[in-house]
Amino acid sequence: MMDYKNWVLMLIALLHLSCEKEQKDIVDVSGISVNSEVIRFEQKFYNSNAENLPELKRQYSYLFPEREADTVWLNKMKDEDELFLFEASQSVFQDFEEEKQKLTSLFKHVKYYYPGFTEPKIVTILSNVDYENKVIYADSLLFIALDTYLGSEHEVYKGYPNYIKQNFNKSHLSVDVAEQLAAPIIRPAISKTFVSKMIQEGKKMKLMESYLPEVEKNELMGYTPEQLNWAEVSEGDIWKYFIQKEMLYSSEGELSDRFIKPAPFSKFYLEVDQDSPGRIGVWFGWQIVNSFMNNNAETVQEMINIDNEELFKRSKYKPRKNQ
Repeated sequence: MMDYKNWVLMLIALLHLSCEKEQKDIVDVSGISVNSEVIRFEQKFYNSNAENLPELKRQYSYLFPEREADTVWLNKMKDEDELFLFEASQSVFQDFEEEKQKLTSLFKHVKYYYPGFTEPKIVTILSNVDYENKVIYADSLLFIALDTYLGSEHEVYKGYPNYIKQNFNKSHLSVDVAEQLAAPIIRPAISKTFVSKMIQEGKKMKLMESYLPEVEKNELMGYTPEQLNWAEVSEGDIWKYFIQKEMLYSSEGELSDRFIKPAPFSKFYLEVDQDSPGRIGVWFGWQIVNSFMNNNAETVQEMINIDNEELFKRSKYKPRKNQ
Protein backbone atom coordinates (compact mmCIF):
# COMPACT_ATOMS: atom_id res chain seq x y z
CA MET A 1 0.00 0.00 0.00
CA MET A 2 1.28 3.50 -0.87
CA ASP A 3 2.39 5.43 2.22
CA TYR A 4 1.08 8.90 2.97
CA LYS A 5 4.24 10.74 1.85
CA ASN A 6 4.29 9.08 -1.57
CA TRP A 7 0.57 9.67 -1.99
CA VAL A 8 1.04 13.42 -1.35
CA LEU A 9 3.96 13.58 -3.81
CA MET A 10 1.88 11.82 -6.47
CA LEU A 11 -1.01 14.24 -5.87
CA ILE A 12 1.31 17.25 -6.24
CA ALA A 13 2.69 15.81 -9.50
CA LEU A 14 -0.79 15.28 -10.87
CA LEU A 15 -1.80 18.83 -9.95
CA HIS A 16 1.35 20.15 -11.62
CA LEU A 17 0.59 18.24 -14.82
CA SER A 18 -2.99 19.53 -14.71
CA CYS A 19 -1.79 23.12 -14.39
CA GLU A 20 0.66 22.63 -17.26
CA LYS A 21 -2.16 21.26 -19.40
CA GLU A 22 -4.38 24.21 -18.51
CA GLN A 23 -1.63 26.72 -19.30
CA LYS A 24 -0.45 25.24 -22.60
CA ASP A 25 -1.97 28.05 -24.64
CA ILE A 26 0.00 30.72 -22.74
CA VAL A 27 2.71 31.81 -25.18
CA ASP A 28 5.44 34.42 -24.99
CA VAL A 29 4.54 37.40 -27.17
CA SER A 30 6.86 39.91 -25.49
CA GLY A 31 9.15 40.05 -28.51
CA ILE A 32 6.37 40.71 -31.00
CA SER A 33 5.89 44.31 -32.11
CA VAL A 34 2.56 45.79 -33.19
CA ASN A 35 1.29 49.30 -33.76
CA SER A 36 -2.13 49.72 -32.17
CA GLU A 37 -3.27 53.03 -33.61
CA VAL A 38 -6.59 54.26 -32.21
CA ILE A 39 -8.75 56.81 -34.01
CA ARG A 40 -11.48 58.22 -31.77
CA PHE A 41 -13.79 59.06 -34.64
CA GLU A 42 -16.85 59.58 -32.45
CA GLN A 43 -15.00 62.35 -30.59
CA LYS A 44 -13.98 64.04 -33.81
CA PHE A 45 -17.46 63.75 -35.31
CA TYR A 46 -19.67 64.91 -32.43
CA ASN A 47 -17.31 67.78 -31.62
CA SER A 48 -17.41 68.99 -35.24
CA ASN A 49 -19.55 71.56 -37.05
CA ALA A 50 -20.38 72.73 -40.55
CA GLU A 51 -17.05 74.55 -40.85
CA ASN A 52 -14.77 71.54 -40.37
CA LEU A 53 -17.08 68.86 -41.81
CA PRO A 54 -15.36 68.95 -45.24
CA GLU A 55 -11.96 68.18 -43.67
CA LEU A 56 -13.49 65.41 -41.59
CA LYS A 57 -15.01 63.88 -44.72
CA ARG A 58 -11.67 64.13 -46.51
CA GLN A 59 -9.76 62.36 -43.75
CA TYR A 60 -12.35 59.64 -43.11
CA SER A 61 -14.06 59.27 -46.47
CA TYR A 62 -14.76 55.59 -45.78
CA LEU A 63 -17.28 56.67 -43.12
CA PHE A 64 -19.15 59.16 -45.32
CA PRO A 65 -21.14 57.56 -48.17
CA GLU A 66 -21.18 59.92 -51.14
CA ARG A 67 -24.95 59.56 -51.58
CA GLU A 68 -25.60 61.30 -48.25
CA ALA A 69 -25.89 65.10 -48.25
CA ASP A 70 -24.01 67.19 -45.71
CA THR A 71 -27.28 68.02 -43.99
CA VAL A 72 -27.55 64.39 -42.89
CA TRP A 73 -24.24 64.63 -41.03
CA LEU A 74 -24.94 68.05 -39.58
CA ASN A 75 -28.28 66.82 -38.24
CA LYS A 76 -26.58 63.81 -36.69
CA MET A 77 -24.15 66.08 -34.88
CA LYS A 78 -27.07 67.87 -33.21
CA ASP A 79 -29.43 64.93 -32.68
CA GLU A 80 -30.36 64.70 -28.98
CA ASP A 81 -30.45 60.90 -28.88
CA GLU A 82 -27.08 60.60 -30.56
CA LEU A 83 -25.56 63.22 -28.30
CA PHE A 84 -26.87 61.27 -25.31
CA LEU A 85 -25.14 58.14 -26.60
CA PHE A 86 -22.00 60.14 -27.22
CA GLU A 87 -21.93 61.49 -23.67
CA ALA A 88 -22.62 58.04 -22.27
CA SER A 89 -19.81 56.49 -24.32
CA GLN A 90 -17.35 59.16 -23.19
CA SER A 91 -18.15 58.54 -19.55
CA VAL A 92 -17.33 54.85 -19.99
CA PHE A 93 -14.43 55.19 -22.45
CA GLN A 94 -12.66 58.35 -21.39
CA ASP A 95 -9.24 57.49 -22.78
CA PHE A 96 -9.59 53.93 -24.18
CA GLU A 97 -6.13 53.13 -22.80
CA GLU A 98 -7.15 49.93 -21.00
CA GLU A 99 -8.88 48.64 -24.13
CA LYS A 100 -5.90 49.60 -26.28
CA GLN A 101 -3.60 47.51 -24.08
CA LYS A 102 -5.91 44.50 -24.31
CA LEU A 103 -6.18 44.84 -28.08
CA THR A 104 -2.42 45.22 -28.39
CA SER A 105 -1.98 41.92 -26.54
CA LEU A 106 -4.65 40.37 -28.78
CA PHE A 107 -2.89 41.55 -31.94
CA LYS A 108 0.42 40.16 -30.68
CA HIS A 109 -1.15 36.76 -30.11
CA VAL A 110 -2.72 36.75 -33.56
CA LYS A 111 0.67 37.60 -35.06
CA TYR A 112 2.30 34.83 -32.98
CA TYR A 113 0.07 32.24 -34.61
CA TYR A 114 -0.10 33.97 -38.00
CA PRO A 115 3.07 36.04 -38.59
CA GLY A 116 1.62 37.50 -41.81
CA PHE A 117 -1.12 39.26 -39.86
CA THR A 118 -1.09 43.05 -40.09
CA GLU A 119 -2.80 44.77 -37.21
CA PRO A 120 -5.67 47.04 -38.30
CA LYS A 121 -6.25 50.64 -37.27
CA ILE A 122 -8.79 50.80 -34.46
CA VAL A 123 -11.63 53.21 -35.20
CA THR A 124 -14.12 53.90 -32.41
CA ILE A 125 -17.59 54.93 -33.55
CA LEU A 126 -21.23 55.05 -32.44
CA SER A 127 -23.82 52.87 -34.16
CA ASN A 128 -27.15 53.67 -32.49
CA VAL A 129 -26.72 50.37 -30.62
CA ASP A 130 -26.46 48.16 -33.70
CA TYR A 131 -25.69 45.07 -31.59
CA GLU A 132 -25.43 42.78 -34.62
CA ASN A 133 -22.42 44.83 -35.76
CA LYS A 134 -20.66 45.67 -32.52
CA VAL A 135 -17.30 45.09 -34.19
CA ILE A 136 -16.54 45.17 -37.91
CA TYR A 137 -13.17 43.98 -39.22
CA ALA A 138 -12.41 45.28 -42.71
CA ASP A 139 -8.82 44.26 -43.45
CA SER A 140 -6.86 47.37 -42.46
CA LEU A 141 -9.62 48.85 -40.29
CA LEU A 142 -11.34 47.65 -37.12
CA PHE A 143 -14.54 49.51 -36.25
CA ILE A 144 -15.76 49.29 -32.65
CA ALA A 145 -19.19 50.66 -31.71
CA LEU A 146 -18.66 51.99 -28.21
CA ASP A 147 -22.38 52.46 -27.58
CA THR A 148 -22.74 48.66 -27.45
CA TYR A 149 -20.39 48.38 -24.44
CA LEU A 150 -21.84 50.81 -21.89
CA GLY A 151 -22.66 48.12 -19.33
CA SER A 152 -25.50 45.61 -19.49
CA GLU A 153 -27.59 47.55 -16.93
CA HIS A 154 -27.27 50.90 -18.67
CA GLU A 155 -30.58 52.68 -19.22
CA VAL A 156 -29.97 52.74 -22.98
CA TYR A 157 -30.51 48.99 -23.07
CA LYS A 158 -33.76 48.96 -21.12
CA GLY A 159 -36.15 46.59 -22.86
CA TYR A 160 -33.41 44.56 -24.56
CA PRO A 161 -33.57 40.79 -23.84
CA ASN A 162 -31.06 39.69 -21.21
CA TYR A 163 -29.38 37.18 -23.50
CA ILE A 164 -28.52 40.02 -25.89
CA LYS A 165 -27.50 42.74 -23.45
CA GLN A 166 -25.56 40.59 -20.96
CA ASN A 167 -22.44 41.05 -23.09
CA PHE A 168 -22.83 44.81 -23.57
CA ASN A 169 -19.88 45.33 -21.22
CA LYS A 170 -16.34 46.65 -21.59
CA SER A 171 -14.99 43.25 -20.56
CA HIS A 172 -16.48 41.67 -23.68
CA LEU A 173 -15.04 44.13 -26.19
CA SER A 174 -11.79 42.24 -26.80
CA VAL A 175 -13.75 38.96 -27.09
CA ASP A 176 -15.89 40.39 -29.88
CA VAL A 177 -12.76 41.64 -31.64
CA ALA A 178 -11.07 38.24 -31.29
CA GLU A 179 -14.12 36.57 -32.82
CA GLN A 180 -13.99 38.88 -35.83
CA LEU A 181 -10.28 38.20 -36.31
CA ALA A 182 -10.72 34.44 -35.94
CA ALA A 183 -13.75 33.92 -38.20
CA PRO A 184 -12.06 34.60 -41.59
CA ILE A 185 -9.30 32.07 -40.89
CA ILE A 186 -11.67 29.11 -40.65
CA ARG A 187 -12.61 27.81 -44.07
CA PRO A 188 -16.22 26.72 -44.74
CA ALA A 189 -17.09 23.19 -43.67
CA ILE A 190 -17.88 20.54 -46.27
CA SER A 191 -20.19 18.54 -44.03
CA LYS A 192 -23.48 20.09 -42.88
CA THR A 193 -24.10 17.65 -40.03
CA PHE A 194 -24.86 18.93 -36.55
CA VAL A 195 -21.56 17.68 -35.14
CA SER A 196 -19.69 19.38 -37.99
CA LYS A 197 -21.47 22.66 -37.28
CA MET A 198 -20.60 22.38 -33.59
CA ILE A 199 -16.95 21.72 -34.38
CA GLN A 200 -16.89 24.61 -36.85
CA GLU A 201 -17.86 26.89 -33.97
CA GLY A 202 -15.49 25.05 -31.65
CA LYS A 203 -12.56 25.80 -33.94
CA LYS A 204 -13.39 29.50 -33.73
CA MET A 205 -13.63 29.29 -29.95
CA LYS A 206 -10.23 27.58 -29.80
CA LEU A 207 -8.67 30.34 -31.88
CA MET A 208 -10.26 32.95 -29.63
CA GLU A 209 -8.95 31.13 -26.56
CA SER A 210 -5.47 31.10 -28.10
CA TYR A 211 -5.68 34.79 -28.91
CA LEU A 212 -6.99 35.70 -25.43
CA PRO A 213 -5.39 33.18 -23.04
CA GLU A 214 -5.98 35.36 -19.97
CA VAL A 215 -9.72 35.76 -20.51
CA GLU A 216 -12.05 33.57 -18.44
CA LYS A 217 -13.84 30.76 -20.26
CA ASN A 218 -17.31 32.07 -19.45
CA GLU A 219 -16.39 35.48 -20.89
CA LEU A 220 -15.08 33.87 -24.07
CA MET A 221 -18.40 32.03 -24.45
CA GLY A 222 -20.44 35.09 -23.55
CA TYR A 223 -21.85 33.18 -20.58
CA THR A 224 -22.26 34.20 -16.97
CA PRO A 225 -20.28 32.03 -14.50
CA GLU A 226 -23.57 30.37 -13.57
CA GLN A 227 -24.36 29.52 -17.19
CA LEU A 228 -20.90 28.00 -17.70
CA ASN A 229 -21.33 25.96 -14.53
CA TRP A 230 -24.70 24.69 -15.81
CA ALA A 231 -23.05 23.55 -19.06
CA GLU A 232 -20.24 21.76 -17.21
CA VAL A 233 -22.53 20.07 -14.70
CA SER A 234 -24.99 19.01 -17.42
CA GLU A 235 -22.42 17.90 -19.99
CA GLY A 236 -23.03 14.17 -19.65
CA ASP A 237 -26.81 14.44 -19.75
CA ILE A 238 -26.81 16.75 -22.77
CA TRP A 239 -24.42 14.54 -24.74
CA LYS A 240 -26.57 11.54 -23.92
CA TYR A 241 -29.58 13.49 -25.22
CA PHE A 242 -27.79 14.29 -28.49
CA ILE A 243 -26.90 10.61 -28.92
CA GLN A 244 -30.33 9.24 -28.07
CA LYS A 245 -32.05 11.68 -30.43
CA GLU A 246 -29.55 10.74 -33.20
CA MET A 247 -28.65 14.38 -33.70
CA LEU A 248 -24.90 14.26 -34.27
CA TYR A 249 -25.01 13.24 -37.92
CA SER A 250 -28.34 14.88 -38.68
CA SER A 251 -28.37 17.69 -41.25
CA GLU A 252 -31.62 19.23 -40.02
CA GLY A 253 -31.28 23.01 -40.15
CA GLU A 254 -33.41 23.57 -37.07
CA LEU A 255 -30.63 22.14 -34.88
CA SER A 256 -28.59 25.29 -35.50
CA ASP A 257 -31.50 27.42 -34.34
CA ARG A 258 -31.97 25.28 -31.25
CA PHE A 259 -28.36 24.89 -30.12
CA ILE A 260 -25.91 27.13 -32.02
CA LYS A 261 -27.42 30.52 -32.84
CA PRO A 262 -27.82 33.18 -30.13
CA ALA A 263 -30.96 32.57 -28.10
CA PRO A 264 -32.24 33.07 -24.55
CA PHE A 265 -31.89 29.33 -23.93
CA SER A 266 -31.15 26.08 -25.76
CA LYS A 267 -34.20 24.17 -26.95
CA PHE A 268 -34.30 20.57 -25.77
CA TYR A 269 -38.10 20.78 -25.48
CA LEU A 270 -37.76 19.71 -21.85
CA GLU A 271 -38.32 21.36 -18.48
CA VAL A 272 -34.59 22.18 -18.25
CA ASP A 273 -34.79 24.55 -21.21
CA GLN A 274 -35.37 27.65 -19.09
CA ASP A 275 -32.27 26.87 -17.01
CA SER A 276 -30.01 26.35 -19.99
CA PRO A 277 -27.92 29.01 -21.74
CA GLY A 278 -28.23 29.49 -25.49
CA ARG A 279 -25.58 28.29 -27.94
CA ILE A 280 -24.84 25.11 -25.99
CA GLY A 281 -23.76 23.48 -29.28
CA VAL A 282 -20.96 26.04 -29.58
CA TRP A 283 -19.76 25.09 -26.11
CA PHE A 284 -19.79 21.38 -27.04
CA GLY A 285 -17.86 22.11 -30.22
CA TRP A 286 -15.22 23.82 -28.10
CA GLN A 287 -15.00 20.81 -25.78
CA ILE A 288 -14.57 18.45 -28.73
CA VAL A 289 -11.79 20.59 -30.19
CA ASN A 290 -10.07 20.78 -26.78
CA SER A 291 -10.26 17.00 -26.56
CA PHE A 292 -8.69 16.75 -30.02
CA MET A 293 -5.85 19.07 -29.02
CA ASN A 294 -5.24 17.03 -25.87
CA ASN A 295 -5.10 13.72 -27.75
CA ASN A 296 -3.21 14.72 -30.91
CA ALA A 297 0.04 16.45 -31.83
CA GLU A 298 -1.34 19.01 -34.29
CA THR A 299 -0.86 22.72 -33.65
CA VAL A 300 -3.81 25.11 -33.49
CA GLN A 301 -3.03 26.24 -37.03
CA GLU A 302 -3.00 22.64 -38.30
CA MET A 303 -6.16 21.75 -36.39
CA ILE A 304 -8.10 24.51 -38.13
CA ASN A 305 -7.65 22.82 -41.52
CA ILE A 306 -8.68 19.30 -40.49
CA ASP A 307 -12.05 18.06 -41.74
CA ASN A 308 -14.61 18.47 -38.96
CA GLU A 309 -15.85 14.89 -38.90
CA GLU A 310 -12.30 13.53 -39.03
CA LEU A 311 -11.47 15.82 -36.11
CA PHE A 312 -14.45 14.44 -34.20
CA LYS A 313 -13.32 10.84 -34.71
CA ARG A 314 -9.78 11.64 -33.63
CA SER A 315 -10.84 13.79 -30.69
CA LYS A 316 -11.75 10.77 -28.52
CA TYR A 317 -14.20 13.15 -26.88
CA LYS A 318 -15.98 11.85 -23.81
CA PRO A 319 -18.21 14.10 -21.71
CA ARG A 320 -17.21 14.52 -18.11
CA LYS A 321 -19.31 12.58 -15.65
CA ASN A 322 -22.25 14.37 -14.07
CA GLN A 323 -21.27 16.37 -11.04
